[in-house]
Amino acid sequence: MSMLKLAALDTEDLAVVAAHVQDAVLKVGDIEWRPREKRLVVQLNRFVWEAADRKGRGFERRRAALHFSRVEAVQASRIRRDAPDAVLNLLTVRFEAGEAPAGHVYLDFSGGASLRLSVECIEAGLADLGAAWATENRPLHEV
Repeated sequence: MSMLKLAALDTEDLAVVAAHVQDAVLKVGDIEWRPREKRLVVQLNRFVWEAADRKGRGFERRRAALHFSRVEAVQASRIRRDAPDAVLNLLTVRFEAGEAPAGHVYLDFSGGASLRLSVECIEAGLADLGAAWATENRPLHEV
């Protein structure tokens, strides 16, 4: 399977990125806010959903980088920045419009944790950083 590289410039694009990072796991220390660059970078281990439906194959994860540009501010809720090894499970990425094209991008994690990014506009990207590795565990959510 080829490595994934996506860009998001609107809500539809962001929904595609969100689908690919659903159930990614990361450590708090993998979140890097670069205020001078107006950029947030998150390194994560994404579950490779696009390969999960292939018969006879195990499940995979891949190291990836998710980034957001044109970020004015970042607020964290229920994320312990003093615990860089704490693990977060990313559930979704979503956008709430403000005065167009600005708004807020939310990264929602299990347990009620979240990041809120105040953005000038949607400008994000997702890129795989290396080879996939096998995992026996497929994320499962209660309905």
